[in-house]
Amino acid sequence: MPKRFALIGGILLLVLGLVAYQGLFTVHQTQQALVLQFGAIKRVVQDPGLNWKLPFIQNVVYFDRRVLNLDPSPETVVLSDQRRLNVDVFVRYRITDPVRFYETVNNEARLRDRLGPIVNNAVRDALGEVTLASVLSEERAEIMQRIQSQLNVAVREVAVEVGTTTVGEVEVTDTAAPVGQRRRGFGIDVLDVRIGRADLSQEVSDSVYQRMRAERERDAAEFRAQGQEQFQRITASADREATVIRAEAQRDSDILRGEGEGERTRLLNEAFGQDAEFFDFYRSMQAYSEAIRGENSLLVLPPDNEFFRFFNELPAGVRNIERNPEQRAQTPLSSGPQNNPVAASEPEDGAAQ
Repeated sequence: MPKRFALIGGILLLVLGLVAYQGLFTVHQTQQALVLQFGAIKRVVQDPGLNWKLPFIQNVVYFDRRVLNLDPSPETVVLSDQRRLNVDVFVRYRITDPVRFYETVNNEARLRDRLGPIVNNAVRDALGEVTLASVLSEERAEIMQRIQSQLNVAVREVAVEVGTTTVGEVEVTDTAAPVGQRRRGFGIDVLDVRIGRADLSQEVSDSVYQRMRAERERDAAEFRAQGQEQFQRITASADREATVIRAEAQRDSDILRGEGEGERTRLLNEAFGQDAEFFDFYRSMQAYSEAIRGENSLLVLPPDNEFFRFFNELPAGVRNIERNPEQRAQTPLSSGPQNNPVAASEPEDGAAQ
């Protein structure tokens, strides 16, 4: 008997454990659950913790209540300026109504298949009304907000192929309901839409590059022309100033030269007026020095030529200076060898011979 009671007790414990395992379930704080009975929705569990269900005849389907990502395939969009743009968009959404979500798409994989084309259509409609400059400017945030609004409207107006009825506290499907009373929407809210990447097609990229290059070359040519204009203006101004400075310097030099020539003439006239005979002799010595210059200087003239008149006889004034050393020291013109008629006459005699 004790063994039989122990066996029966063990079987009961096993059955109770199996019933508890099948009848109890937990919901994580990042999840929400639907309790199904033969495929029909019986209860929605959105609070985390331990919950129960009828064992063996009910099952639980879990959905994530966090923000989820959807990354549809890239789409080629024609902008309003007829440019083709390869757009890669990603969407962030949250499941807000698990009942409608289960009735319409059942799981996240089917949602991606159905929501991807809707996202691409909304992006195509929104970007088809703007230009490339708007997409690349600060208007991009406004465009994304418009796409998000269109997506929220679109996911809430998606028709479901079943009607609705209420079972307890849960609104479930009813195939007997008219078409106009059928549920709509995916049971999600689109929280954010962003353009991950926007690239021009290769043909458009080449065209844009060539146009940018042409614009840069035009700007460079304009800058070079402006620089050349400034160069010509500065050069002309500098040349004009240089011409004026040279003219003024030439004028001043001519004035100074004229004054010097006048002073020289005055001094010569004064010297000539004091002793005309000695002045004539001094000028003749300067003429000899200029005429007979260098080793190969040779003059062929008759002895009685006027040019050599001082070789034959010296002026009386010169002879008096040669005889009187004190007077020669007081005379400024007797300090150089070229003023010595004897020294200056020696090479002249050899040249004349």
